[in-house]
Amino acid sequence: MSSSARVDYIAPWWTYWLHNFPHVNLRLQSIENTFKPQDEDYQQSLMFLFCVAAAGLGLNLLALAVYLSCLCCCRRDEEAEETKKPNSCCVTWSAVAAGLLSCVAVGVGFYGNSETNDGVYQLTYSLYNANHTLAGVENLVMGTMGGMQSGLKEHLSRLDEIFATRGDFVQTLQFMQQMSDNVIKQLLGLPDWEQAKVDLAAIADQTAFVEYYRWLTYLLILILDLVICLAACLGLAKQSRWLLTTMMVFGVLTLILSWASLGADIATAVGTSDFCVSPDKFIMNQTKDMVSSEIVHYYLYCSQTLPNPFQQFVLQSLTVFQRSLTTMQIQVQGLLQFAVPLFPTAERDLLGIQQLLNNSEGSLHQLTALLDCRGLNKDYLDALMGVCYDGVEGLLYLCLFSLLAAGAFCTMLCAIPRAWRQIANRERDYDDIDEEDPFNPRIRRLGSQHVQQGNLHSFCSYSSSMGSQNSLHPPAAPAASAASATSNAPVNEYMNQTALFGGNPRYENVPLIGRGSPPPSLNSQPYRNCYSPSMRATYLSMTEDQMRHFGEDFRA
Repeated sequence: MSSSARVDYIAPWWTYWLHNFPHVNLRLQSIENTFKPQDEDYQQSLMFLFCVAAAGLGLNLLALAVYLSCLCCCRRDEEAEETKKPNSCCVTWSAVAAGLLSCVAVGVGFYGNSETNDGVYQLTYSLYNANHTLAGVENLVMGTMGGMQSGLKEHLSRLDEIFATRGDFVQTLQFMQQMSDNVIKQLLGLPDWEQAKVDLAAIADQTAFVEYYRWLTYLLILILDLVICLAACLGLAKQSRWLLTTMMVFGVLTLILSWASLGADIATAVGTSDFCVSPDKFIMNQTKDMVSSEIVHYYLYCSQTLPNPFQQFVLQSLTVFQRSLTTMQIQVQGLLQFAVPLFPTAERDLLGIQQLLNNSEGSLHQLTALLDCRGLNKDYLDALMGVCYDGVEGLLYLCLFSLLAAGAFCTMLCAIPRAWRQIANRERDYDDIDEEDPFNPRIRRLGSQHVQQGNLHSFCSYSSSMGSQNSLHPPAAPAASAASATSNAPVNEYMNQTALFGGNPRYENVPLIGRGSPPPSLNSQPYRNCYSPSMRATYLSMTEDQMRHFGEDFRA
């Protein structure tokens, strides 16, 4: 490949990097890195790259299995209360890392999928455009040959009958027939593009079909990754064990998909890079049985400085075509000028020949433009730019997406079991709470029902020794009258005070409800601060029946 011939296309550096990847078949034998998709060893070298990704998946799953086994078998000392906070932080940061990695992976994946789709679209567009050019050449050649062989022959046959008495006119018609045969001969010398046209159309259709489903598959994978990440974060926030378990199963499946897509992408990228490093050589080998190498070389390089035999042949054929048409038009003009006055019936056929020659001349100009190498060479370079720049670059971004997604889901699979275990421990500790504990959340939810029934009993924690109980004195008479005066205190005020002060750590370990012990005096200085405002309001609102119910302890 001449350096001066390839100035418009230079393979990007990443294609050379991928091209230098080891090419090893399944028998672990090194082979050439030349792009030969029909060769069995070359196909095995690409399959070997996919097998490497499969081995990475196996190691990843093995590491996860070992981690989960250690997590299940190796129990930490749960008696130390300080270990609870570090574990929670570890789960939180793992979830944050998994979420960030997943978001970055999805963003990279969308960009890579779009870039790959743009590159393949540019390839198919160039193939269709080149196919349209070759089909146009074929249609122009066949149309011109058909007009010369059928239309011109009919007109000349009728004119030969009309001019039968004039030998000079008949000789002119014979000369025009020779020019027509010369035009047909030049057109037959042009290459037959029919087979190449069919191959280009088939390649473009198949490529567009595969690309559509590839793009759609990656779009679904990206959406699935994002949904799984969001659902896992929701499960951690809601502390839903069934949701976390479901997302763990889907996380394993997505991890497998990530490694599989990585193997497919890296194999495709390496194969495409092998083509991009030397595309001319591959195309020359593929078209050697369809079109001559001189024609392919002319359109691949399109050099105006280097001589090409096909270019010279095309120019010579089109020049002879043009001269033959010009000569025939001169002859028709002479017959219209001198023969029509003598043979008026010949005018219609002469005008028909003139129209046919004008159409052939227009076809000649179009054929000259289509056979020029610049049109097909531009399509060829556009296809290379689309595949080797946008396409391979997009595949590399998709490989990066697969790696990031695998890392994100590995982190998530490591964090979910710890979170699941913490949720289980928290629920077990919650079940161990005494049902009679006044600070049990379930007892607090039932407080409103107790208020409506009028059975509100408030007590205060005090020393269990008998001496401390004997030191207490009952409330004074004004306090009793105040209690009777406030016996009709609104329940809503009591509930508001309970909600306001019930969670204050100052009173968390003070009251002991349901222990059958009377409270100390409200005016007792040592126990004045042990009452919450709600407890004081409740005690002052006790009725005479409730006082008799508790006995003489309040009147002592």
